[in-house]
Amino acid sequence: MVIGSLMYVAIITLLIVSAWKINTKADKPGWACLIPIYGTLVNLEIIGKPWWWILMMLIPGVNIVFAIMMVNLLAKSFGKGTGFTLGLIFLPFICYPILGLGEAKYEGPAGLR
Repeated sequence: MVIGSLMYVAIITLLIVSAWKINTKADKPGWACLIPIYGTLVNLEIIGKPWWWILMMLIPGVNIVFAIMMVNLLAKSFGKGTGFTLGLIFLPFICYPILGLGEAKYEGPAGLR
């Protein structure tokens, strides 16, 4: 029980540090990842999409499609492909650290290309 709790805390900490670094690589405030709605708005700026996409995240069913599109555009913003998008969705504890802590470079908003 204690080991499972420690692993959970370690994974959450890793994901927060990774999100912080992703924001700083995109010249956005790292602490934005700690504030729910503001963090999503910053992510929309990183991927080059308008603020009203956050409203789409409130519609059941539609939110899943927009979330997948956001993750895909995040991967493209760092020069990664569709396979990496699947990794971000299904193995986030591996792929988000690759973006944030690895050698991946922010190439600009993928939504504007």
